[in-house]
Amino acid sequence: MAVSASEPLCQPSAYHEAFKVELQVKRPLMPVQLSPEQVGVEMLCLCGQLDLLIRAQMQQFQEQLGQGCSPEESDTFQAQGQCGRVFVMIWISFCMIFLSCFLKGSEILDQMLQCLEHLPKPMPQLEDYLDMVGLSAMFPRVEVFLIQGSPVDMLERPPMDEYFFHIARLNQLLVLSQQLEEDIRHLGSHKYIAHQLSVIYQVISSFRGIQAFSEIKKDIEANFKQMKQCLVVEEGSRHEPQLAAQYINWILEITQSLTSVVLSLPEELTDDLHQAVTFVSHFLS
Repeated sequence: MAVSASEPLCQPSAYHEAFKVELQVKRPLMPVQLSPEQVGVEMLCLCGQLDLLIRAQMQQFQEQLGQGCSPEESDTFQAQGQCGRVFVMIWISFCMIFLSCFLKGSEILDQMLQCLEHLPKPMPQLEDYLDMVGLSAMFPRVEVFLIQGSPVDMLERPPMDEYFFHIARLNQLLVLSQQLEEDIRHLGSHKYIAHQLSVIYQVISSFRGIQAFSEIKKDIEANFKQMKQCLVVEEGSRHEPQLAAQYINWILEITQSLTSVVLSLPEELTDDLHQAVTFVSHFLS
């Protein structure tokens, strides 16, 4: 009672805006001034990150939605109850996915706004800038996310959807070819060479209408079985499987050809890269 009746030791001060501290955790320690061209390229990267985030979240939601109840489950009252519980769980999952995308998306949007601060004054609105430089047309999901604040998929696939998939395949083909060349030159056993070559063949097959890859694909099809047969060793043999010199040279020709094609990026390999390349060329020209 004595404690409750005594005067407080101090009175807390009311909050005032003057004492607000802005978080600078994600800002660079040293001030960096970006040129308008650098801002454009940076915004392209940020739009790509946000677009991939939205696509990943929508795919996750679609997969969870696909685990819902079928029409047969609603034939009985018990099944209806189960379906209702499934619906509630799906709805909760959707809310969690939406919240996750919103929080991560907000971080990227904050980086975009910081990026715009480097432009000459007056600083444009984010939506206006994306429209002005053409990024809203390249990344329509990002534009919708800015307007609605929630991830929404597109009925028609934007051209930039193929960009990251195409880049990933080219990178995979380059890395696999370089790894196979390194292994066949230095490994004492060629036990897994046939498997490595078959993986490269699968990646090549995913490209359609590329003349350089079509020729290499036919070459592999014509010689693969004979090459693989050379790696068969008798049961109980202590000798590691080794390829004959002719097949080593043949595989090296394939890996070097693939590496050369990917690194030179002929015109037939740049169709899915055209929009991004044109955008960057416009800013760096």
